[in-house]
Amino acid sequence: RWIKFEEKVEDGGERWSAPHVPALPLHSLFQLRTCLQKGTMLLDLDALSFKEIIDKALSGQPEEAELQPELKERLAALLFCQPRHQPTKSPLWLLAELGLSPCRGRHGARPWLATWLWSEPGAQLSETPLKEQLRNRFKKKVPPGAEAAHVAVGEVEFLEKPFAAFIRLRRGVALGSLAEVALPSRFLFILLGPRAKVKAYHEVGRAMATLLTDELFQRVARQAEHREDLIAGMEAFLDELTVLPPGKWDPSTRIPPPSCLPSPHRRTPVHPPDLQSHGNEDMAAAGDRAGLEHPCSREELERTGRLFGGLLRDIRRKAPWYGSDFSNALHPQCLSAVLYIYLATVTNAITFGGMLGDATANMQGVLESFLGTAFAGSIFCLFSGQPLTILSSTGPVLVFERLLFSFSQDHSLDYLEFRLWIGLWVAFFGVVLVATEASHLARYFTRFTEEGFCALISLIFIYDSLKKMLSLADAFPINWQYRLDNVTSYSCVCNLSSLGAGEGRSVHDPSSPPALSLQPPAAPAGLSRTQCLRQGGHLLGTSCQYVPDVTLVSFLLFGGTFLSCTTLKRFRSSRYFPAGVRRLVSDFAIILAILASCAIDAALGLETPKLLVPSELKPTNPARGWIVFPFGANPWWVCLVSAVPAVLVTILIFMDQQITAVILNRREYKLQKGAGFHLDLLCVSLLMVVTSTTGLPWYVSATVISLAHMESLRKESATSAPGEHPEFLGIREQRLTGLAVFVLTGVSVFMAPVLEHIPMPVLYGVFLHMGVVALNSIQLTERVQLLLMPAKHQPDLAYLRHVPLRRVHLFTVIQLLCLALLWVLKSTMAAIIFPVMV
Repeated sequence: RWIKFEEKVEDGGERWSAPHVPALPLHSLFQLRTCLQKGTMLLDLDALSFKEIIDKALSGQPEEAELQPELKERLAALLFCQPRHQPTKSPLWLLAELGLSPCRGRHGARPWLATWLWSEPGAQLSETPLKEQLRNRFKKKVPPGAEAAHVAVGEVEFLEKPFAAFIRLRRGVALGSLAEVALPSRFLFILLGPRAKVKAYHEVGRAMATLLTDELFQRVARQAEHREDLIAGMEAFLDELTVLPPGKWDPSTRIPPPSCLPSPHRRTPVHPPDLQSHGNEDMAAAGDRAGLEHPCSREELERTGRLFGGLLRDIRRKAPWYGSDFSNALHPQCLSAVLYIYLATVTNAITFGGMLGDATANMQGVLESFLGTAFAGSIFCLFSGQPLTILSSTGPVLVFERLLFSFSQDHSLDYLEFRLWIGLWVAFFGVVLVATEASHLARYFTRFTEEGFCALISLIFIYDSLKKMLSLADAFPINWQYRLDNVTSYSCVCNLSSLGAGEGRSVHDPSSPPALSLQPPAAPAGLSRTQCLRQGGHLLGTSCQYVPDVTLVSFLLFGGTFLSCTTLKRFRSSRYFPAGVRRLVSDFAIILAILASCAIDAALGLETPKLLVPSELKPTNPARGWIVFPFGANPWWVCLVSAVPAVLVTILIFMDQQITAVILNRREYKLQKGAGFHLDLLCVSLLMVVTSTTGLPWYVSATVISLAHMESLRKESATSAPGEHPEFLGIREQRLTGLAVFVLTGVSVFMAPVLEHIPMPVLYGVFLHMGVVALNSIQLTERVQLLLMPAKHQPDLAYLRHVPLRRVHLFTVIQLLCLALLWVLKSTMAAIIFPVMV
């Protein structure tokens, strides 16, 4: 059988082989061409049953090849026999057959039909589908709208010359129990003849089936009006044929399906002369040009020349999709994305909230970070142009907050009031940028810029997660001096009571708490573990077996979470378990890894650092309130001077927001609902007013978490042919997952008793996974690996075919040098200008 690749019934008839690329003898294709030239051909046949089809095929023979009436009857009777299929059985079905069925011998195969196995002689073809067809699990692999083609070949004793027929029905017709699964049938090919060379007819039938699975020949077969059209399609197929020389390759070897198939548009268009569409070459050329275009060179970034013209166009583009932005979220995959991104967002809010508290004397702390993230993120998801974006505080904003607070302290200014005016000016400048369609400048961001920015943010995530883990060694120092032989000095008692009544003695460290409430008689001081056991004593105490080490266990949880996330995420392409189970495990990979790590931590019972969430709704610093007033604490001229630092913050916000937006809206993500660069910038600008007035942190798009959000919402084809990799269909575009994430972040204050059971090393492992995934998603990582590979081991990449290797290496080295410069810049007080440097 074929869908895209060939499958064979293995010896014994119990299972189908692995899908493989069919390898055909060249002579079989020439024989097939002869059959099409001389045999019966019925195109657009009107028939409603298999009997009617066979009757018309036998009566429509050429005069020179017409069979005698008695041969036609015998041939028809043979064709009307019920085929015996090889259904795809579930494991439970196979176990039931093994347990209940008696031992059976092999059925004798009919000599004339290679693709059909027959049941009892005399059984007739059923006009209605059989139960086995209706419950055949193989139907899940068949794409919707598919039609069946039947190839019947073999040897019969009563024929003296071959009988060949190619039939195309005008419309797909259900032919009862003929097909393996209940599908409408469109094509039939029959080749019967006297005894010939071994497998001669079988190979011709395989050649016909292979032709019918070729997308370009399918187009010809559906549109052909004459026999010559079909022959021309086959000639074009032969023109693309690749021949393997004999003796250099084993024909019995099964070639596995490739990971990527060439697009039909890039192959030579195959059409009969009178049916050839002149637009196909233009379409293929346009497809090639589209692949070379800038990933965001679309109408979203074109200028209209009118005030707020780009914003109005964004609103008109996104408004028709607003209802589906909520209905498209009704999928189990979205639940997994919500839990995954929620934990990442909470961890990020705690991290940045703690650093903001240290930089601003708790004028902004963890609670403000939680409330700001919840409010800004929810509003952005409801009204933005790209709701898949996740808002967060960023490193450059943190650096600016630290500089602003120090400046305010040095000049006796009120920090929050000064910050309020800066935020209002930033909002005003942002609205001006939206009105003048400044976002169209994003079309000039090249791959060089995008990859440099994405690589830097990814490396920051990886570096920070490792730095946090290494800092645990300060809070929970590793006991490098621990020795098993000196275990008695670690609150451990040596009990010698068995030596005699009242003579048992013990020793323990007086600085340690007593291990037991009942102390046996003292043992000689200085007895080691070995001496105690040698004298017939035994050890008593909680530390006699091991010394708990929080740091090492934390690193095990950290590494285990990262490896679990990576392994379970790749489980979709595993060979084990059915496709539905693999897909479910892959969708919930992060949550399963977190739950498993939390369960291990709970089972060990060690006091590893846990996720601490504020439990009270009050400002972190009691000296401040929830509303910041614009006048009263600072001189009047501060509102005017604030415009100067606001220009710098505006550039920072604009560059950070638009670079992230360009990365998220790349063409390879196959987004269907369009972007909203102007609308996103407007939302971020207006949110600056609210967060500045309430003294909450400022927010902008977070690259790594947003990429993780999109990665968790990948859509792939539900059905794929055996041997075919699932097709990437795009991203599940909706607003509900982001909205749910930020609402949960806001109510996390009330979920502190539950969240405090999650170890921080587990969340750091998730952060490491996010950074590695984002880093692997860019071409820079691929090209860095090429620097370390000998040329003969390098993969066959498209750009290596057209660009000299030395120029690829030069481009990569320049990118790495710029990335190193950005990293150094980020580590200094000049980090505030790093988005401009990108």
